[in-house]
Amino acid sequence: MDRASWLRELRRDCEAKYDYYAPLYWEKYGLYSNITHQQFIQEFLSLLPQVSKILDAACGAGRYEPFLLEKGHSIIGIDQSQGMLERAKEKFPGVKFEKVGLQEIAYQEIFDGVICMDTMENVCPEDWPPVLNNFHRALKPQGYLYFTAETIENADENEIKQAYEKAKQAGLPVVYGEWPDEEVYHFHPTNQKVQEWVRQAGFEILKEGNGEIGYYHILVRKVLDHKE
Repeated sequence: MDRASWLRELRRDCEAKYDYYAPLYWEKYGLYSNITHQQFIQEFLSLLPQVSKILDAACGAGRYEPFLLEKGHSIIGIDQSQGMLERAKEKFPGVKFEKVGLQEIAYQEIFDGVICMDTMENVCPEDWPPVLNNFHRALKPQGYLYFTAETIENADENEIKQAYEKAKQAGLPVVYGEWPDEEVYHFHPTNQKVQEWVRQAGFEILKEGNGEIGYYHILVRKVLDHKE
């Protein structure tokens, strides 16, 4: 199988698995309680105008909506999993939700802020630059983006190396950092690569750091003179 076809298949599989997880999402998973997530969310919100429009990209079942709604902001939540969106609509009927994947975001300068939580690990390396460009285009001038990534620095690199070697032996068209044997596809870039992609997409890094449960956190601001 060529790489493009393989990645399309993995993306379809990822969507199907999140649809499968959706019915029991709130009972089994719910809201993260770890400190770093909460600190970054609160700092992100502190930078926004008092009443802002926020894009919750790959919103899932709405795990972060309480943080956003308690400040009086308006939200559009998007996800490629219809099952997750149905769960989000049940819990937050006043929020607008749309079935849109990160790669298909087409909004233009309508959001003060964008969050993308616990999802970029499901994005292949080829799609990182276009997804970040989509975030940039969706934000108003000087808008803010906060997202997380499962980077190599926050994982067991021996396990990543073993997963890569196993996939290569199986004849899969992988690149280093990909972990197709995870429950859903994962890609682990380095922190430095994430920073490089972010700057290339036209963002200024305001704050970054490693947190609990394997995540790299990064808060950035849109740069006005970036040309896509």
